[in-house]
Amino acid sequence: MAEDHAIVLDGLRKRYADVQAVDGVSFAVCGGEIFGMVGPNGAGKTTTIECLEGMRIPSSGRVRVLGFDPCAQGYELRERIGVQLQQSSLPDRLKVREIMGLFAALYAKAVPWRPILDELGLAEKAGDAFGALSGGQKQRLFIALALLNDPEVVFLDELTTGLDPQARRAMWDLVKGIRAKGKTVFLTTHYMEEATQLCDRVAIIDHGRVVALDSPANLIASLGAETRVVFSAPEADPSRFRALPGVTCVEREEDRIAVYGGGDDLVVRVVMALAESKVRFRDLRTEQPTLEDVFLALTGTAMRE
Repeated sequence: MAEDHAIVLDGLRKRYADVQAVDGVSFAVCGGEIFGMVGPNGAGKTTTIECLEGMRIPSSGRVRVLGFDPCAQGYELRERIGVQLQQSSLPDRLKVREIMGLFAALYAKAVPWRPILDELGLAEKAGDAFGALSGGQKQRLFIALALLNDPEVVFLDELTTGLDPQARRAMWDLVKGIRAKGKTVFLTTHYMEEATQLCDRVAIIDHGRVVALDSPANLIASLGAETRVVFSAPEADPSRFRALPGVTCVEREEDRIAVYGGGDDLVVRVVMALAESKVRFRDLRTEQPTLEDVFLALTGTAMRE
């Protein structure tokens, strides 16, 4: 394993009876980066991350985390990684401070847990029962548990599923804070915006295979997709925009018009055309290509919830 690689997968395969959940996945994760694995539910994300954590035994292939084989050296590895599972629960009556103390006792070396609660905004909840916490507070508690052993690599599996937008944004800030401390973060998600906001690099996985791997910006740029200028203008003539330089396509659906094209001044040209035509318009906005567009182009199917 290269010194700067925290995680290495080489030809990972995992099969359940007649289902090939992971089919030859290979990549390396550099130390100190936030690496995301994205794709729809059932794509193989959770199986892959569970093989990295030592919770699943691969059918074949090579897996190394911090130089350890997660299956053969699981005890040593778990002292150096933190794990937040996709689905977790604790007894409702256990208090937060009891939970933190209990889990801290499981490690050979644990850091003081009160500063962790303070950093994650849970200090005032230390005396509250687990069952009294909100969804976002429970997720923060699970992150706190994952940080108890001061891990070098933190695994986050579908961290923000089921959270409201405000709680999701708060989680993003927490993840960025973890990386700021020099830790490596490996996360899975099916939220494309989340991957774009957080990840240094992203592996897009579908049907157990990696179909693309690069930074979010490079993946989007590789698509070569056009900018869309969208607005509502009941009286506008679509043919007026088809004649503009750089415009490749104009679509109309009822009052909504979408102008597709390229160039830095596409929006300016569209607005000037509207002004020259003295056409009233509203709700004008630009829509840039996204990771979801990349996924659609690579797999031919929309993201599946």
